[in-house]
Amino acid sequence: MEIIKTDIEGVLILKPHIFGDARGYFYESYNKKLLSDLAPEIPEFVQDNQSYSTYGVVRGLHFQKAPYAQAKLVRVVSGKVLDVAVDLRAGSPTFGKHVSVELSGEDHLQFFIPEGFAHGFSILSHEVVFQYKCSRFYNKESEGGIIFNDPDLGIDWGIPQKDMILSPKDKVHPTFAQYIKSL
Repeated sequence: MEIIKTDIEGVLILKPHIFGDARGYFYESYNKKLLSDLAPEIPEFVQDNQSYSTYGVVRGLHFQKAPYAQAKLVRVVSGKVLDVAVDLRAGSPTFGKHVSVELSGEDHLQFFIPEGFAHGFSILSHEVVFQYKCSRFYNKESEGGIIFNDPDLGIDWGIPQKDMILSPKDKVHPTFAQYIKSL
């Protein structure tokens, strides 16, 4: 497995070694010991989640507040997404900056998002099966969000806004400026 650093400290792209032949392919999508050796900052995970979405869906930007903040290791089983992590760590030199990466069922890349980040993704293909590991259990009372189209964040989701499909909750999250005032 190859660990690729991004422009934001702690946010990593994981590129597994794929073993393919005429029958198909095999790879380890998660190996606790290997990750501990290559990237000791990646914590243990306690919950796996999976979602299915169709083209145009935007999920996010979501986060869990302390003490339930979650690190996530995300990947696409089939299809293609644009995955986004926004730095919400007060005092971080990259506070308010984001990293985005395309993930697909063909490239098998994974995206590690540490605690203290908002997370979201948009569906770029017809359908997507998306999986992610979380370092803490979900806690409804500590969930938070930032509006997906915040002008201060300037995230390009890779699809026209007219094609976006959002949950009612994701349409009304506070702006990044409102989030900052709440700190």
